[in-house]
Amino acid sequence: MSKIDWYEEFVDLHYKPAKDDLVVLFYFEPEAGISKHEAIGRIASESSTGTWTTLFRMPPRMKKLQATAFEIDGNYVKIAYPIGLWEEGNAVQLLSGIAGNIFGMKAVRNLRLIDVTFPPAYLGHFKGPHFGMDGIRKMMGVYKRPLTGAVPKPKVGFTAAEHAQIGFETWMGGFDFVKDDENLTSMRFNRFDERVKLMAKLRDKAERLTGERKSAFLNISGPTDIMKKRADLLVEYGWNYCMIDVVVAGAASVQTMRDYCSDRGLAIHAHRAMHAAFDRNPKHGITMQFLAKLMRLIGVSQIHSGTAVGKLVGSKREVTAVADVLRDRKVKPLPGVLMAQDWGKIKNAFPVSSGGLHPGLVPDVLRIYGTELVLLVSGGIHGHPKGTRAGAKASMQAIDAFMDGETLAEKAKTSPELAQALQKWGAYKPK
Repeated sequence: MSKIDWYEEFVDLHYKPAKDDLVVLFYFEPEAGISKHEAIGRIASESSTGTWTTLFRMPPRMKKLQATAFEIDGNYVKIAYPIGLWEEGNAVQLLSGIAGNIFGMKAVRNLRLIDVTFPPAYLGHFKGPHFGMDGIRKMMGVYKRPLTGAVPKPKVGFTAAEHAQIGFETWMGGFDFVKDDENLTSMRFNRFDERVKLMAKLRDKAERLTGERKSAFLNISGPTDIMKKRADLLVEYGWNYCMIDVVVAGAASVQTMRDYCSDRGLAIHAHRAMHAAFDRNPKHGITMQFLAKLMRLIGVSQIHSGTAVGKLVGSKREVTAVADVLRDRKVKPLPGVLMAQDWGKIKNAFPVSSGGLHPGLVPDVLRIYGTELVLLVSGGIHGHPKGTRAGAKASMQAIDAFMDGETLAEKAKTSPELAQALQKWGAYKPK
């Protein structure tokens, strides 16, 4: 009987990746009856030049395009992909290759794309973030402390006028940003256009009263042509930011909007809604650190990265890995978590910590992240016994305490808003 498949030809444990190969780290578990070599050969084959059976004829030159599984460590494998497999500057095509059909193969019980090392030859075709962290800090006039923001809560249900008024109270409490939540776009009870106009009016008032720059992450998510119209409206009313639900919008529209927004001076706040559908299972899917890397490559200014202490899943290890991917120019490898990455001229982006935070948890978050982040405290200001403005003040007082080396208890002696917050929540960690 003639040979049927050729998967193991995609495995070479002596292969040394070329300087312009993309190298991908996967976690894999073969299905029963499938060897490790066959499983990783199938992954490399299906994501490059292979198919399920031997072929009658194939040009010899195609050998140079096949992916090669070259390093196995337990259930981890590294696969090298020649640069010629990838269209320049096309993140959609990248995902179709390294995160495409391979997840549906019956030969693997579990498969998880952990991280990728992009060579300079690939990075050079992407623009990355327009502003970088320094540019955002200059834009907002905030240089040392974390940038701060809050979502009106509950996340949907307020009219545009109510939303704007809560935003005003948030700004007056000392916060930099007010944020739409992921499922607030333009509904009957709160139309996008009206929200933009009313919030701009109260933003200007807050800036006059405080002498500080104020802004918002207004959610433009929708079909790409609608997002462009909404971005134009933001510019008309003097906004410097927009927000996009980047996972559900997709890499194609985010790439388009990166350039469209940059041309208009808009930074992009990336909400990661739906990410846990594929990154929550530790054995299967795609990691959050890879999603963050992809979004930095495309060019968002910041993306949600978890808290490790709030209401959403995400360990301290994952949170710090995501932060490293976004902030560092040279990312150091971490076995089973991160691949080395030199970002070259690609600017950095802020991690955004949000989800179940309140003033009592602020020091915990800052001990994990440091101060180079966007800190979103939402329910934890609106639920303050004295209201939103007092809650925002309490959070700013907690930040000041951390930066001054004080405990929250010490700071609370001279900060009544913080004392009231601690009396209600203490160090409670939401579940």
